[in-house]
Parts: sequence; C-alpha cells; structure tokens
Amino acid sequence: MTNVPGKSFTGELAPLTAAELLMRSELERDVEKLAGQIGQRNIWHHRNLAAAADFIESSLDKTCYKISRQRFRAQGSICCNIEAAVIGAKCPEQVVVVGAHYDSVFGCPGANDNASAVAATLALARCFADRTPARTVRFVLFANEEPPFFQTDEMGSLIYAKSCRAKGDDIVAMLCLECIGYYTEQPGSQKYPFPFNLMYPSTGNFIGFVSNFASGKLLHTVVTSFREKCQFPSEAGAVPEIVPGVAWSDQWSFWQQGYQAIMITDTAPFRYPYYHEPEDTPDKISYDHLTRVVSGLEHVIADLTELTPAVDKNIQVAQPQSPVYPG
Repeated sequence: MTNVPGKSFTGELAPLTAAELLMRSELERDVEKLAGQIGQRNIWHHRNLAAAADFIESSLDKTCYKISRQRFRAQGSICCNIEAAVIGAKCPEQVVVVGAHYDSVFGCPGANDNASAVAATLALARCFADRTPARTVRFVLFANEEPPFFQTDEMGSLIYAKSCRAKGDDIVAMLCLECIGYYTEQPGSQKYPFPFNLMYPSTGNFIGFVSNFASGKLLHTVVTSFREKCQFPSEAGAVPEIVPGVAWSDQWSFWQQGYQAIMITDTAPFRYPYYHEPEDTPDKISYDHLTRVVSGLEHVIADLTELTPAVDKNIQVAQPQSPVYPG
C-alpha cells in the first residue's frame, strides 16, 4: 500500500455556504430525476437508459460546450457515452477526465449507484462552464458499467478509453466517481477486505480515494489537494488491483489503456446496506455530505487542470503509443 499525504479531517463539519446550499438542491434534484422519476437504467429498460442519456445531455448543454455522444451497440441495442469538454487554453492536448457511469444494475433504481456520482459530475460541469483552465477537462458519463457488461468489450468506459488511446489522447488524469452519496456516524458501519480492516476506521463517514500502484502519484496529488482545500473526512490508498473492490468501476478501463486513474467512492458494498438492492432510492442519500465532497472535488479538478509544479511533478503525461488492450 502506498502512503498518502496528510491526515483525514476530524471535528465538526462547517455549515454549507450559500453556494453549497444551491449545489445541494441541484444534486438532490438530479438524483431524484435519475433514480426517482426515470428509475432503472439498463439494457433491459432501454427506454429509461435512453431517457437518462437525454437528461444528461440536456443538462450539460445548458452549461458546457462541445458535447458529443459516442454510440455503440451492446446486445443488439444502441448505447452511448456522453462527453462535454472545456478546451484548455495553454495545453489543450493534455486532458483531465472526470467520469461516472449512469446505468443501474437490473432491479435497482440506482440512487447511490450511481445517480449520486452522475449528479456530482453534472454539478462539477456547471462549476467549470465559465472557466478557462490550462488543460482540457472532459466530463464523461458512461453506459454499461454494471453486469453483465463489466470488464467486457461492451463496457462503455472501456470503449471510450480504447478510443482515446487509439487517437493518441494525452489523458493525464482520470477521476472515476462511484457511489459517493452515503455517509453514517454509526460505529461498525464500515467494512473492508482483510487486512485493511486493521488499518482504516470502522465508521463510514468518509470519502475514499483508491488507486492501483501505477496511479499512486496521481492519488498523492488528488488527496493532497482535497485535504488542503476541503474539511471533510477522507481515507486513501494505492493497493493491488486484485484486492476486492479496487478495480470495481470505470477507472479499471483506463488502467487497461495505460492511463493514470483513481476511484473516488464511499466504498459502496463495504458500507452501503442497499447496494444493488431495490431500496437504493433517493431518500438514502446524505445530500449535505455529498455536497461537501463535490465542493472539495471542484478544487481538486481546478488544481489538476492548471499548470503548477506541485501537480505536474506527480502527473505523468502520457506518451503516444500503440493501443494496449486487456488480455
């Protein structure tokens, strides 16, 4: 396991600011739209999956520019990844990707998994709509992360990452948002695979930052930024991909293509009692805590998209190479 800088915040959380209260209402609105009104979003509920894609595109259209759909076929149906890009002013060829999957597992409305992260991605896109970062930032919503597509050729993020590598895209960082909406002060609420239960806290009130060893430098950069700018509990680790949970989202797809990527998560099944259950509904989300996390990630992305020595020394700028596909 790679050591990470700083310490998790402890103490009383500050009240939400006026701007954060507005963000909170937008996050709750978007989670309710996706998981409350649209509901299940997957290949077996294709009309809902398409409705979610339309909602995402319309939301991004109000705030960002250069929106595109990457269409592909899965089990005979058309699915799509949705991208909104803010082009960098100084190094447009260097790209920071912020992504989340918008599909839900069969039988589940998917409020935390993964409407919480989709709503966060949309909120972050709104934050950057009027900015001019040095690097390009792409906000990407992926289809088909859930089984039976996970880690297959029909997984939306893998299709996207492969296309980026084939084009020679210089993705310097990928942040995968996965189940980021559930927090509790209940003792014993947080679980881990052994032996991590011996190292990390047993109360599920923090946001987690997870990477494989190859992305350890990016993890270091992101956690440093988050802990400097956001007073919210956080835990982090760069650990082997074979550890259960470490590769369980869209960051895996970018690892397959040689890009640095990390997962930002409330740890999903290791904390959330309604993971992949019909009870994963909008009322389960801790919206105040979700807002604080998103506010912290806004600062992280701002740091990643600017040209500063503290960030650049830990970001490995990808070199053009032939596509690398998983074996």
